[in-house]
Amino acid sequence: MASVWQSVVGQPHAVARLQASAVNPLHAYLFVGPPGSTKNEASRAFAALLLAGVDDADHRAARLALVGQHPDVREFARVGAMISREQADEIVRLAALAPNESDRKVLILDEFHLLSADAAAKLLKTIEEPPDSTVFIVLADYMPPELVTIASRCVRIEFTAIADDVVAATLIAEGVESARAVQSAEAAAGDLSRARLLANDPHLVARRELFASAPYRLDGTGQVVVAAVEEILDAIEAAAVPLVERQAGEVISLEERIAAMGERGSGKKALEERHKRELRRHRTDELRSGLTTLARSYRDALVDGTLARPESAATAISRIHGSLDSLERNPNEPLLLQALLLGLPSMTR
Repeated sequence: MASVWQSVVGQPHAVARLQASAVNPLHAYLFVGPPGSTKNEASRAFAALLLAGVDDADHRAARLALVGQHPDVREFARVGAMISREQADEIVRLAALAPNESDRKVLILDEFHLLSADAAAKLLKTIEEPPDSTVFIVLADYMPPELVTIASRCVRIEFTAIADDVVAATLIAEGVESARAVQSAEAAAGDLSRARLLANDPHLVARRELFASAPYRLDGTGQVVVAAVEEILDAIEAAAVPLVERQAGEVISLEERIAAMGERGSGKKALEERHKRELRRHRTDELRSGLTTLARSYRDALVDGTLARPESAATAISRIHGSLDSLERNPNEPLLLQALLLGLPSMTR
C-alpha cells in the first residue's frame, strides 16, 4: 500500500507530528520552511489523510487530494505581489460552505508570508474560528512579525532545508546519475525542487565555474567586470530553458482543458502569475548559488594561504554576503554584480 507521504522528503519530525494530528485534527496548521522542503507536498498529503482517514495513496479521496483535484480541497496561491483582500474574501466565503462529499473541507493557503495587511485582518477571525468542518493548512517560507497573531492561532509544523545527502539519494532513486545527483544537491542548498531542475541541466558545472573562477579574471578594470557579468547572466538565462519548457507543457494542458470545459474558472491568470514567480525565483536561486560558490573561492584561498593579503578574503566574503542579503529586495542584477566584482580583490592560481 503506497503512503500519502511518499513525496515528502527529509522531514521525519514533521510527518510524525502530522500523522499524530490526523487522529484528532485541530482547525488550523502552519507549515513553515524554505522553498523546496516539500512542505507543499506535505500539505496535500495531510489533506489526503484527513479526507481518506487512512494512509493509502490509492484511496479515492487521497488520490484526488494528492493531485489537487478533490472537490473538498481548495488551494490558494497569490495573484500578484501579495495575497489580496479580494482573495481573502473568497477564502472566507469558501470556508463557510459545507463540504461537497466529505466530512471535512481543507483550505491550503500558499505563500502566507506574502499576505497583505488588509487580507490578514480579513482572515484572522475565520482562521481562528472556522466552521467545524473546515481545516486550514497555511504555508509560509517564514513568518513575518506582522502575522504573528494569525500564526498564534495555528499549530506550527517546522520544515527544514533537506540535507544534501538526502536530496542526492532522492535524485539517484529517481534515475539521476550519482555524480550529477551529488552536484545538483550541493548547488540546490536543500531545495529538492531546484535540485530536480538542476539534475536535467548539462551546464550546471560550467555555470558554477563561472562564479568560482571570477576572482582569477579580475584585473581592476570595469571592462573585465562588465564582460564577466554579461557571461554570468547569459548563462543564468540559458539555465531557465528546462523550466520554460515545463511551463510550456502546463500551458498546453490548460489550453486543452479550456477547449473542453470553457474559460471560466480555468485558473489561466493564476498559472501565468505562478510562471512569472517561478522564473524570478529561478534567477534569484541561481544568483544565490553562484554567489555562495564565489564566497567559497575566497574562503578556500584564505585556508590555503594563497592570498598575498589574507584580510582581503574576509572583506570579500563579507561583501558577497551583503550582496546575498540584497537579493531579497529584488535588485537590478547587472548593477548588483558589477558593483560587487569591482570591489573584490583578484586572485592568482
